[in-house]
Amino acid sequence: MISSLSGPVLRVGLQDADVSVGGFGVRVQASPSTLATLRHGQEATIATSLVVREDSLTLFGFADADERDIFETMQTVSGVGPRLALAITAVLSPDQLRRAVAEDDLTALQRVPGIGKKSAQRIVLEIGDRLGAPAGDDDQAAGDAAPSTSGPHPEVLAALVGLGWPEGQATAAIEQVSESGSAPAADDVPGLLRAALSRLGGGRRG
Repeated sequence: MISSLSGPVLRVGLQDADVSVGGFGVRVQASPSTLATLRHGQEATIATSLVVREDSLTLFGFADADERDIFETMQTVSGVGPRLALAITAVLSPDQLRRAVAEDDLTALQRVPGIGKKSAQRIVLEIGDRLGAPAGDDDQAAGDAAPSTSGPHPEVLAALVGLGWPEGQATAAIEQVSESGSAPAADDVPGLLRAALSRLGGGRRG
């Protein structure tokens, strides 16, 4: 099990990043919110989970161990593979997911692309209390943050387009988040991305 890796960031793409570890370039699949925290040439420490298949070994990376553990737990649900589990971590923070499961909030779960009502019900039923109780209050923290007054953030826009959303639709979502009273801080790229994904989750990709 490769639980984490540390080293200089060699490349950051829309769906993955390369990190130099012991002279080797290691490619890590990650959510847009995690990739948004990485910078080319800077040192990074990424929590990881290795998914083994008959024809592949894929390393998934996360901002912290809690997010990685959520990713691994979600894959124990019937019909949830690594790609869908990664999408869940991209749209919902660990505490938001814990709250959605604890409160049987199917609407929150259905914001994740690929999760319908039946899948959301299955997640609530099969996960139960295995995620534990929320450690904080994401909604309150977002409400305390000052709204952003800047235009669409290029990093957030690029990540959304990379996930398949049309540029116009992605731009509109970012603007709606930025203008809302509960917008994350302007420099909180992962928070802005997560909020934009939550708005887009109820619609369809163009």
